[in-house]
Formats: sequence, structure tokens, C-alpha cells
Amino acid sequence: MSKLAINQGDPPFIPLTTYRAYPEDEMRQRAAAFYQDIARRKTVREFQSKPVPREVIEQCLLAAGTAPSGANHQPWHFAVVSSPALKNKIRVEAEIEERDFYERRAPQEWKDALAPLGTDASKPFLEEAPYLIAVFGQKHTLMDDGSTVKNYYVPESVSIATGFLIAALHHAGLATLTHTPSPMGFLNELLERPDNEKPYILLVVGYPKDDCMIPNIRKKALSDIASFL
Repeated sequence: MSKLAINQGDPPFIPLTTYRAYPEDEMRQRAAAFYQDIARRKTVREFQSKPVPREVIEQCLLAAGTAPSGANHQPWHFAVVSSPALKNKIRVEAEIEERDFYERRAPQEWKDALAPLGTDASKPFLEEAPYLIAVFGQKHTLMDDGSTVKNYYVPESVSIATGFLIAALHHAGLATLTHTPSPMGFLNELLERPDNEKPYILLVVGYPKDDCMIPNIRKKALSDIASFL
């Protein structure tokens, strides 16, 4: 078993004591209630500058940290930014990449796909929202003795943890935007993250503006996203 999977000295296996079983009727009710709640989640691009209590962000990050990961290496780091000066620097760098994307790199097919969302190279939300959370994946883990341990299924693990984080933030009453300027290497420099980490997502977090508008889009039906065999 990986030396990262358990704490040194702890037994390798312990009894499962946290699982809760529910009667089938309650299972159906809980599943339906969760769907109804998570379906309210919408990606927004208009944020208030209203502060969010740091302890709310901390609890949501702890929830993200419970996500499963390859060999339990938990190959993620969440860099939380609230400094106005640093948010401004991130916006400047992100908009450089976004302008290059829209003006030079993006094929017309991609631009056509983005058109219904109303996106462009201007990203004011990067400064307006109280928090930006840069999600990094770690190619390997740096140990206290200076050695390194390879991590496995990093993109998959980071994606699952980010999903947990988005759901937790929504559950707490906050809105989010998954922003992915490409490339995102500037985040390593601005946030002083090591070379073994790769930025995957810049998560914008806060309260939506009172007059916030969102694209009038729909999610696919169950028959379009799932099959029962």
C-alpha cells in the first residue's frame, strides 16, 4: 500500500462506520431532493463584491478534500485568492490569453459553439468576485525528506475533487464559474506554485448580482446522458 495512503503507524484497514443505509422510499426522496437542489446551480458571470466568510470557503475545501483519488494520493492544491491586487494581476494575464484565443487561436467552429453563452475576452468577474480558487493538479508529491512520489490519475482525481467543491459551494449558497484560460501557466508564477503542479481550473466564487442574467440553455435529458444495460 502506498505510503501516502495511510498515516505511518495506523492500521492499514479499519471498520466502515460512516455509512448510512436508508429505506428505499427515503432513498428515492433524498435522490430527488438532491437533484432538485443541484439543478438550481447555474454558472454565472456577474458577481457581487460582497465578502464571503472565509470559514465557508474552508469547509467547502475540506469537502473537496474528501474526494476519491488515485492511490489516495490526493494530488490537488487549491490556491485561494482574495487579494484585490492579486486578482487584478490574474485578470490582466488571463485576458491576454483570452484575447489571443478569440483573435487568433480559436477555430470558427469553437467560436460558434461559445456564441450562445455570450463570452468574450473581457473577464471583469475575476476582480469583482470575492474569491478565486485556482485548482492545481500535482504530477508528483514532494515529501518532507525531499524525495518525490509519482501521483496517478491526476486529471481524473482533480476533476472529481473540483466537482465536490462546486457542489459544496452551491450547497452553502454561493455561485461559481469555471474559468479555463489557456494556457494557464501564469498562475504558477503569480501564485508561487511549484513546477510539479499544473493549473486545471480557475474557479470564481461569490454571490451573483441581484440583476444577474444567465444564458437560456438546457441540460440534456436522462435518455441522452445515460443508458441502462
